[in-house]
Amino acid sequence: MNGIYLDNGATSFPKAPKVSQSISNYITNIGCNVNRGVYANSLTAENILFETRELICSLFNYDKAENVVFTKNITESLNIIIKGLLKKNDHVIISSMEHNAVMRPLSSLSKKGIEISKVKCNLQGELNPKDILPLIKDNTKAIIMTHGSNVCGTVLPLEEVGQICKENNLIFIVDTAQTAGFLDIDMKKINADCITFTGHKSLLGPQGIGGFVIKDSLIPKTNSLIEGGTGSLSEYEYQPEYMPDKFESGTMNIPGIYGLNSSLKYLNEIGLNTIREKELHLTKLFIDKVKNINEATLIGLDGIKKRTPVVSLDFKNHDNADIAFMLANEYSIMTRCGLHCAPSAHRTLHTFPQGTVRFSFGHFNTDKEVAYAIDSIYKSLDSL
Repeated sequence: MNGIYLDNGATSFPKAPKVSQSISNYITNIGCNVNRGVYANSLTAENILFETRELICSLFNYDKAENVVFTKNITESLNIIIKGLLKKNDHVIISSMEHNAVMRPLSSLSKKGIEISKVKCNLQGELNPKDILPLIKDNTKAIIMTHGSNVCGTVLPLEEVGQICKENNLIFIVDTAQTAGFLDIDMKKINADCITFTGHKSLLGPQGIGGFVIKDSLIPKTNSLIEGGTGSLSEYEYQPEYMPDKFESGTMNIPGIYGLNSSLKYLNEIGLNTIREKELHLTKLFIDKVKNINEATLIGLDGIKKRTPVVSLDFKNHDNADIAFMLANEYSIMTRCGLHCAPSAHRTLHTFPQGTVRFSFGHFNTDKEVAYAIDSIYKSLDSL
């Protein structure tokens, strides 16, 4: 790819080393399905799948590999849990920073008798856990919350929210799309009942693979969204109830799982602390320079505490799309402009409907690229 890629909040690029080789190896040398054969290639693939489940468990500090379910992305994971769990007259609490991967399935269910309450975050995207307490009712069933905003990078206080869930016997479902692979996430420490993840962002894996980790207590309460062949209990015409077969029907994205396996091993080798320090270093360089640009408004927190390497700018007296277009076409800088599939977050941040230009830094970006991006912003503003 030619140019400077600053759209890692959408999907990471480049991927971890050996991801493409792992995928190619599967397609070229293995190629078969899993749970359907007893021949060597099938068993080899099954071992990689199980190992990948174990790597995911290690990432989130969970101890049952069979409770790791693979999906095609975190949106599918959230839909499975939300639509499989919530029933008519249930009440659910969310933050005002949620992505449409949460908002849209809940909006659909609201037409079927599901009640939704939204905790208002402040202008920096921060959530005060105490604001949750007045919203809890007798029929409140769950809290569903993003870990980090995909718009402004603010990290929400999951440990405190998880404690509220524990004290009030509520189910806690977490969206880690922007944080898995960047922040340490301990499923037990935050009292999460289900953690949803995607492979193609900070996990540095390929698109088309995601999943969720679910506690035993939540499994019988959650109906499977997709049912069909699992390669198990084939004599019966009902879905198996045991894990992970309950939620994994049909042929999975095995090439994607091979790629995710490779990227997770890379993360273990490098270490999340090293990755986080590098990406926050780049973020600080960018934010410190952006503060000097009069025509650019920094959205969200103005430092690197309690944030991810996602930075949004709103350009006063300019169409943000013009800035993003010029950065791409004149300076080969790739960003994302608009509402980022998160209109509720933009309303919270007062950037609706104009949206923002989002710069999201990744593990493979450099100081030099940040400096070039800042210089290109100045030049773009001068020419408009």
